[in-house]
Amino acid sequence: MAKPLVTCLLFDGQAEEAAKFYCTVFKNSKITQVTPMVVTFELNGNKFMGLNGGPKLKFDEAISFVVSCDTQDEIDYYWETFTKDGGAESMCGWVKDKFGVSWQIAPANIVELLSNPEKATRVMDVVMQMKKLDIAKIENA
Repeated sequence: MAKPLVTCLLFDGQAEEAAKFYCTVFKNSKITQVTPMVVTFELNGNKFMGLNGGPKLKFDEAISFVVSCDTQDEIDYYWETFTKDGGAESMCGWVKDKFGVSWQIAPANIVELLSNPEKATRVMDVVMQMKKLDIAKIENA
């Protein structure tokens, strides 16, 4: 039987703090185990392991988590939550949280819009001009 994949995030001693933060951001989330080295947690049914591995390795944009949002209020909520207390805005809906983890805060229909041959170029042109994405502007492109 196939086992579910678990995403492992390497922190510099902040695994429990990060897990607690993420569990406040996403509904239906919980910490399942805490040890000095490892914290396991679930975010909306997705399993994660936070590992206190030290300062050698850092997060970068090569890996990110996509948060699909149905409304502009959801985009605003996640954007605000991840950028406060040391997070950073980037372009095209990308943001880093205070731990350096990258997130893409995007409309749930972004793939559909980018797959539409009649709209894809216009949608991408609009997205490339934004930091926080604006659903209405993207849909009207």
